[in-house]
Amino acid sequence: MTESARIESSVEPSHVGPVAGGHLRAADADRDQVSTVLSTAFAEGRLTRDEYDDRVEALLAAKTFDDLVGLTRDLVVVGTAPATTGPSYAVDPTEASGEIDRLVAVFSGTERKGRWRLRQHTQAYAVFGGINLDLRDAVFESPVTVITGLRCFGGMEITVPEGVEVRNETMAICGGTDIQDVGAPRAGGPVLVIRGMNLLGGISVRGPKKAEEPQAAAMTHGAHGCGGRGRRQRT
Repeated sequence: MTESARIESSVEPSHVGPVAGGHLRAADADRDQVSTVLSTAFAEGRLTRDEYDDRVEALLAAKTFDDLVGLTRDLVVVGTAPATTGPSYAVDPTEASGEIDRLVAVFSGTERKGRWRLRQHTQAYAVFGGINLDLRDAVFESPVTVITGLRCFGGMEITVPEGVEVRNETMAICGGTDIQDVGAPRAGGPVLVIRGMNLLGGISVRGPKKAEEPQAAAMTHGAHGCGGRGRRQRT
């Protein structure tokens, strides 16, 4: 029996996959993380050459998170706290509307907070105004959510719960997107993709801890000014 077959047969069905979403398709970034763990374990002598080769072969064939979890189960320390407390976000695609949610703030402001449903696609336009989206208690209608639009002489604040992966795909002219204190994404957790244009405006994304501190209005810090740049930091 090959090493990959032994790993697959030794995993009990009741303990397979992350806390939620183990059946979801794995991305290239997820495979890269597993590849790094395997390479480090091989370099440290915790895997033989045959074991390493078998697991890399299984990694290349993996399609879901359930396929990945057994490859590093005996190489990393898995904490019990996430399984006990559960994720801090809610994903419910059963009642997804499929419609685009549009938010417009022109010389004004708009806000979403509390228990509300975040649709798969949202368009947000802030022109001399500000948009504030608090996703800590929101229900994600899709594992992957896309927010696009325009920020012109205005800005948008987004507060995300723990475990959410944030991907910055925005374009900027004398503006930017600032992502800080969001923490590490949880395997199988929601993915938030931010797109669109920041024209003399900007986006600020913060994690739940940062959101508890006083923040300036979105319109105030939205315009980063010429030469400003978006940056992404993880803590």
